[in-house]
Amino acid sequence: MTAKNAVLQLSIHEERTRKKALVTVSRFSGVTSITMYKSGKMTIVGEVDVPAVVMKLRKLCNTEIVTVDDVKPPVKKPEPEKPAESIAYPVPMNYAYQFNPAYANSYYHQPYGNCRVVDEPNCVIM
Repeated sequence: MTAKNAVLQLSIHEERTRKKALVTVSRFSGVTSITMYKSGKMTIVGEVDVPAVVMKLRKLCNTEIVTVDDVKPPVKKPEPEKPAESIAYPVPMNYAYQFNPAYANSYYHQPYGNCRVVDEPNCVIM
């Protein structure tokens, strides 16, 4: 099923009926957008069965189909490729012990020069 743009003419005189019509149409699967004008025209865009929508809306008010068109997808122009540039941004440190991804792959070896082992039976100081 292709996307369709349907314009319907509704005879709505109350705000309550207008809201019911919007809710009824929005419950259909495949509806992309709904636009309701004060003149009573409703525009429905999406992959939806228009006669089924009209039959549902006729339970609320008098409904007529004005136009039904197929929606053409927008044609995208190919963008020229840009060369990849690598830019290094400084990483702000908000907290004292915040993880810094710049140091994620580096190897940090703690020096053992400040470590002492005392040969006493009950005491080990590191």
